[in-house]
Amino acid sequence: MSDATLPLAAPFELPCPALGRWREGNTGTEGVWQFHGAEPGRAVLVTALVHGNELCGAWALLAALEAGLRPRCGTLTLAFCNLAAFDRFDAAAPDASRFVDEDFNRVWGPGLATRMAGEAATTERRRARALLPFVEQADWLLDLHSMHEPGEPLLLTGLGRRHIRLAHALQAPRCVISDAGHREGLRLRDHGRFGAMTDGDNRALLLECGYHGALSSRTVALDMLARFLAASGALALQDIPPDWWQPRPAAPQQLLAVTHAVAARSLDVRFAQDWHGGQCIAQAGTVIGWDAGEPFTTPYDHCTLVMPSLRQLRAGVTVVRLARAVPMG
Repeated sequence: MSDATLPLAAPFELPCPALGRWREGNTGTEGVWQFHGAEPGRAVLVTALVHGNELCGAWALLAALEAGLRPRCGTLTLAFCNLAAFDRFDAAAPDASRFVDEDFNRVWGPGLATRMAGEAATTERRRARALLPFVEQADWLLDLHSMHEPGEPLLLTGLGRRHIRLAHALQAPRCVISDAGHREGLRLRDHGRFGAMTDGDNRALLLECGYHGALSSRTVALDMLARFLAASGALALQDIPPDWWQPRPAAPQQLLAVTHAVAARSLDVRFAQDWHGGQCIAQAGTVIGWDAGEPFTTPYDHCTLVMPSLRQLRAGVTVVRLARAVPMG
């Protein structure tokens, strides 16, 4: 069964935003807006529509543009990324518009500017090269996403402690994930100095705002955009619309360190049950599922499942990540 014919994980209630006049951008690159403050400061980049069916981030960027937000210092860049995939969006089959040729969030890393140049380049690689100057000039990055399955919001930090410190400073969402990414290729948040283990002022966070079709994903995106912009110093608290802010989670933040990323080796992958993200499995050796008849199991006690999903199943894709709780500090 293809992704396009799989039943929806939940009702798709979030409307598709009309980009209208905001699609053009003001940089000469379609979908990219950049504003300069009066004083020097950080180059802040916020990205949305890295996947064409993840609408919540586009709603947040539209809200920022319509509110006329401008940085007091440094630069603020807002980028609608995979517009070609977004143009294919159909709420009846949202998985089909995740990308055009390949996952836009697996094409980053060394050599992007020259890799697969010319006619052989995919839609996503051509677009990534167009956005590359904005990515490489950025000091702070917030990459807005949503998830295939219903679940609580997740903030993905990569492995660098500086990113984890920023996640802690934002005080939301409750669940923070430290992971190394995917075997298929580098994510945007892992590109260049964002992925380096050396310390410095650069920061990059990937926010999973919840289920693709949930109205709450837009609320989460706006709240976290407000927190991120205030923390970056680009805007003052009073610059940000007050209705964007949500109460901080009642429970303290939890940091989960991913130890294993289970990637499909075949198209014959099944889960042992209907797992959900955040589920903690008490016993090591518990069968999570099977790949071509071979079981994959929990490697330790109290193993937490991160974003289990078979909706984008193909060889090499991550179907679940396995994590353990570690101290936030």
